[in-house]
Amino acid sequence: MRCVLGFDGGGTKTDCVLMDESGRILAHSRSGPSNPFRVGIEASSRALQDAAQHALSEARAERSSIAALCAGLAGTSRPELAGPMRSRLAASFPGALIHVCTDLDLSLAAAGDGPAVVLIAGTGSAAIGRDEKGQVARAGMYGPQLADEGGAYDIGRRAIMAALRDRDRTGEDSSFGKQILRQLGYADWAEVQERTRLAPDEILPRAFPVVAAAADAGDMTARAILSDAANKLSALAATLVERLGLGDNAFILAKAGGTVGRSTFFDAQIDQRLRQLASGVRIEVLSIAPAETAARLALKLVSSAEVAGN
Repeated sequence: MRCVLGFDGGGTKTDCVLMDESGRILAHSRSGPSNPFRVGIEASSRALQDAAQHALSEARAERSSIAALCAGLAGTSRPELAGPMRSRLAASFPGALIHVCTDLDLSLAAAGDGPAVVLIAGTGSAAIGRDEKGQVARAGMYGPQLADEGGAYDIGRRAIMAALRDRDRTGEDSSFGKQILRQLGYADWAEVQERTRLAPDEILPRAFPVVAAAADAGDMTARAILSDAANKLSALAATLVERLGLGDNAFILAKAGGTVGRSTFFDAQIDQRLRQLASGVRIEVLSIAPAETAARLALKLVSSAEVAGN
């Protein structure tokens, strides 16, 4: 039995789907982050290998059964990262067809074939869109040092800053600050500061669930943080709506990423702003998991190769 693998890799985790030739999902797995821009090529490669091995083991499938794989990895819009990742995968799966793309490309594929904009709100933030002629444009993807505004990294950073300012004003931790400390698993802020200095990608996004829950419970600090994040995210989408000339047309504006669906308040804030971008916009949440989309793209690689060989 021949199979394919699909990967969705970001700054926090890697999801993997193992699928047979009929499109039946055989296994799901998850491993650590695989954005090579954030964690490096070595760590990214290890995460993909771990995810693949877990999926293969769950399905009791052999590595030699993999006919093709598609890896949608954040950060691989840069050729100097995409090339080495492709080479590592080819060495691990000899004979398999290999396609490396960005996580944005997976999201746009999941949105269908027509005009669409996909807003990604995960560890970072980005948007990708396509007009009626098939022209594709992207916005964001600049990394946490420059931007990524509205993503979990940025939200976590702002939440920790707010908690520290509260402590500066009163000399004590606010309820919000205590929740963040518990979520991060540290006894005090000195430990948080040290760990954040060493591994910001690991620490900052982990504060997002606290902000999401606090906002839904009515906490004004959390709501202010998420309202501003919604402004930043909608601005990304607005950039592509204007650039692709979609304002007068009916089109899908899909949301994807790890922060979507985690807070009723945050979702409502984002949707409210997105509805104002164009009269014909139809807001959706991508229902197909990106890793499954990647696996289906891998199936297309197999089909295309078979057609070309006949």
